[in-house]
Amino acid sequence: MSERAEMKGPVTRRRRTTITGSGPVKQANGSKSHDAEEKPPQSPGAEAKTDDVSRHPSNGKPDREMGVSGQQPPHSPSRKHMSVVEEFNERLSCHVLQESLLSSASGYSNYRGILNWCVVMLVLSNARLFLENIIKYGILVDPIQVVSLFLKDPYSWPAACLIIGSNVFILATLYTERRLAVGTISPRTGGILHIFNLMSILIFPAATVLTLTSMTPVGGILSLGAYSILFLKLYSYQDTNRWCRQIREMKAKRTRSYSCPSVAQSNGSAVQSHVSYPGNLTHRDMYYFVFAPTLCYQLNFPRSRRIRIRFLMRRLFEMLFFMQLLVGLIQQWMVPTIQNSMKPFQVPNHLIWLIFFYWFFHSCLNFLAELLQFGDRQFYKDWWNSETVTYFWSNWNIPVYKWCLRHFYKPMLRKGVNKFLARTAVFLMSAFFHEYLVSVPLKMFRPWAFMGMMAQVPLAWFVGRFLNGNYGNAAVWISLIIGQPVA
Repeated sequence: MSERAEMKGPVTRRRRTTITGSGPVKQANGSKSHDAEEKPPQSPGAEAKTDDVSRHPSNGKPDREMGVSGQQPPHSPSRKHMSVVEEFNERLSCHVLQESLLSSASGYSNYRGILNWCVVMLVLSNARLFLENIIKYGILVDPIQVVSLFLKDPYSWPAACLIIGSNVFILATLYTERRLAVGTISPRTGGILHIFNLMSILIFPAATVLTLTSMTPVGGILSLGAYSILFLKLYSYQDTNRWCRQIREMKAKRTRSYSCPSVAQSNGSAVQSHVSYPGNLTHRDMYYFVFAPTLCYQLNFPRSRRIRIRFLMRRLFEMLFFMQLLVGLIQQWMVPTIQNSMKPFQVPNHLIWLIFFYWFFHSCLNFLAELLQFGDRQFYKDWWNSETVTYFWSNWNIPVYKWCLRHFYKPMLRKGVNKFLARTAVFLMSAFFHEYLVSVPLKMFRPWAFMGMMAQVPLAWFVGRFLNGNYGNAAVWISLIIGQPVA
């Protein structure tokens, strides 16, 4: 017998021992014969090479590292069978430790399908009222009627003239601040002028709306809304500049600059340079703040690098579409219902309120911010997840919330007022403006809007104390759905 034949016996026996001696392989494959059927016969040279590999293990190194020494190692039998074991273990195991998706401990947050379901149910639940309304009144939507209200007498638009006249109060605030900056008037005199100017912003348009018989309720709401926004803006403007004067007094070495803030060009995009007080007291800076989608003034606003045309066009389309939808719902649904039946729970003003929220806070404010390259686009937060009434009022209207926090709530806390009284004062101010924007344009002095806002104080206390989680969120939604139709 040749030398190769003498080596073949031990090698073959050792290889059989290695393969059949693996207990897990027997359990996975079931029998030795099945393993033998899957493995093709090898030549004596291949068996010798396999035996060489088993004699010189790789010590965990990759196969390509062993190939550097000139050998061509095949897959290790033990590694191959271990992979087979792992594959069968994966087939046998189908359970892991995990929570249900609707449990809070799961950390799951993608509920888009549920949100779509809620929208579909909201539409379907109102479809019956739409059909009943169309059967009873017919189609009342008339876009031309709305346009004719503005084109009927273009020389007699009291609301538009009232809004244009607001420039007097804007310039009065700017020139007062300029005189205060150079010291030609005392801080006390400047404060009195600001108080008189701010009070006039609220009294003058209200007196005009109540006096003019040609002023429609829609025009009155638009004009008073514009003046209310202007009141908050100019209050923030004079407050911020007063803080700047106080800082300048503490840092007497600060130089004065009256130059208009320049606009540098960088890769075709406008980037505003840094402005310091009193260099901000310019017409350009003032009117940028007046039109910016914010109520809180600061010397240097965050600015975007460029205007995104596609984004701007999408917001413009949404503005036009949802505006027409709101007008159509009011014409078709609210007006005849209010005139004939006076059934508040059948008036779909909750749906109109949701559409108005998206139209104004997302479409309009984003369109204006993109046009002015205003960088802060956080006009609202996730108020729909509110578990308390306080969280809702803090997150559904971020510009107003920032103003109240910066110019009303925190100053009261610094003066020693406790938090509960400060929060009550914030709701009191909000109740005044709600009543101001409802009673004056309608010329109907009933304190329903005021009482509705003040009722939020005990409601916020009750929900925050006795309801948590989903129960609190349900209470907030019930107050939004029922409260507005009742008002």
